[in-house]
Amino acid sequence: MDVGRIVKLPLGSAVDFLLMLSRERETWDEIPMSLEKYLDEKNLGKLKALNNSKIMEVVETFLDLCKPDRATVITDAPEDLDYVRELSLKTGEERHLQMEGHTIHFDGYHDQARDKANTKVLLPKGAVISKHINTIDRDEGLKEIFSLMDGIMKGKEALILFFSLGPKDSIFSVPALQITDSAYVAHSEIMLYRPAYDMFKRMQDSLQNFFYFVHSAGELENGVSKNVDKRRIYIDLQENRVFSINNQYAGNSLGLKKLALRLAINKAVREGNWLAEHMFISGIRSLDGKRKTYFLGAYPSMCGKTSTAMIPGNTIVGDDIAYIRINEKGEARAANIESGMFGIIKDVNPIDDPLIYKALTTPRELIFSNVLIKDGVPYWTGMGKEIPTEGVNFSGEWYQGKKDENGKEIPPSHPNARFTLKLEDLDNCDSALHNSEGVFFKGIVYGGRDSDTSVPIFEAFNWSHGVFVGASIESETTAATLGKIGVRALQPMANLDFVVVPLGRYFKAHFDFAKKLKNPQQVRIFSTNYFLKDASGNFYDEKVDKKVWFVWAEGRVNGEFDAIETPIGYIPRYDDLKRLFKEVFNKDYDRERYEKEFAIRVQKWLEKLDRIEAAYQDEPYLPDEFLEELRGLRQRLLDAREKFNLEEIPPSKFGK
Repeated sequence: MDVGRIVKLPLGSAVDFLLMLSRERETWDEIPMSLEKYLDEKNLGKLKALNNSKIMEVVETFLDLCKPDRATVITDAPEDLDYVRELSLKTGEERHLQMEGHTIHFDGYHDQARDKANTKVLLPKGAVISKHINTIDRDEGLKEIFSLMDGIMKGKEALILFFSLGPKDSIFSVPALQITDSAYVAHSEIMLYRPAYDMFKRMQDSLQNFFYFVHSAGELENGVSKNVDKRRIYIDLQENRVFSINNQYAGNSLGLKKLALRLAINKAVREGNWLAEHMFISGIRSLDGKRKTYFLGAYPSMCGKTSTAMIPGNTIVGDDIAYIRINEKGEARAANIESGMFGIIKDVNPIDDPLIYKALTTPRELIFSNVLIKDGVPYWTGMGKEIPTEGVNFSGEWYQGKKDENGKEIPPSHPNARFTLKLEDLDNCDSALHNSEGVFFKGIVYGGRDSDTSVPIFEAFNWSHGVFVGASIESETTAATLGKIGVRALQPMANLDFVVVPLGRYFKAHFDFAKKLKNPQQVRIFSTNYFLKDASGNFYDEKVDKKVWFVWAEGRVNGEFDAIETPIGYIPRYDDLKRLFKEVFNKDYDRERYEKEFAIRVQKWLEKLDRIEAAYQDEPYLPDEFLEELRGLRQRLLDAREKFNLEEIPPSKFGK
């Protein structure tokens, strides 16, 4: 078979293998419409009402490939959305819990996190891409994935759904089509995103440029994906689509989440006038509570992103993904592409996360995943109450001391257990969540996990320095990704897993973005590190201390606080932090702690720069601005060491 020839069919994609397998026809024009095999008259009418030729082609093509017993089109109508919720319970993918509106979903024991090894970008011959990106030859990958998808939905019902990434009918909107045989996936996306059948209907055949996603949980055994050895998540940038099969875990199966982020990053870099980022959007309150300033924040998984977005007293627009665009006034604006939260539940408790904990323990529409269930009640690690010694969890019937086939003890709740809820169910949800103009923001914060190098917070000297700071984030790997944990890794912009273009071009898009702003000084960039440890291995910071760091940053962008200039950036003055800790928490912040945790550890920083330089030395298209910032920081550190003759320079050496 000539795969290369058929991938050039009018549908534009590699429908080749499908056509060879199921029809043995040469051109799209020779293929008869076959939607009637899958859709009854009512559902076919819903699809035809969109008056969109590409949607008809995509839906027919992949229903014919996956061969479900039937298909249902889900509109924005309440009865259609209710149908999905009920179907998830009917299929057993979700089960009722004791509290009204709460359900539990279990992923398979070996399907508990993003599968990085089998998530691949389909790379056309001759294309150049960063070495960190997992790829497969496009023709080879399409042939493989289509062969695995052939008949994968037999015996099941396919759901066809329509969404808007970002507020509907706005400059942020990216239309998205989802085809899945998992009612749990469809239910999750209804909670997390804005259903947009009506938006598609208004645009009709003028809408040809949309993302689309085809997912199948594959053959199920005891309600979970059986053939995880054949789990595949293939990203086709050429056609703005993703294929995901033999999985249920949302990070692999929900097309509109991180899979769509990959497509959006490619689209944003290619178009050159906006950014798609792994960032929260939060309204930070001033010390007196009278002013609210919007900040964006990028944190790798398990580095405090959700808890930062949920700092008490502040508001939340989004906790995970943001699109950043420039409006007609030349202002940078940001919007949450989602309308819900898919959060890690580990350590969510009434002391550290009171707002989320309240939402998790009161009646509302809410999906728990991979926690322990006992008598219809969910339990998870770090929730602040005693956990039963038996129940049902992601391994089936569970009891304390239970081990898996490798002799590893199974915890009651998986470290990557999750919850799914609507943002509007949180007491601190910001009124701008659905604002079609997004929010005007003044700060971006990059945070990593670092026990021995960086200070709790510093401000970059300017936008260019801030982009370098974001490109230099380091973190420890966590349970949110399959593989070893506790390994220090470079995580540029907290987005490495999702950047599907050469990193050099991604960085260049960031360096260039501020040049398009009417006021390049609109946005200030900061870095945080909550994980610095003292000589005894204890954290300097308590979990709640991050509120002070953000009150300081909010004051900085509004001209209220001075700062001390150091080689790495601007750090807070001791007197300001002393006052903030007293007024925010009514506790003392002693000088000795300040001198230690805000010290500039020259050798550690130089070692970090060596790691960064080594990591990027073969990176294609690396912009000159990046190298200039690296050289500048290294020289400032060397100059400081020579001036003070110290490897660890306390902040008092630089100023008061």
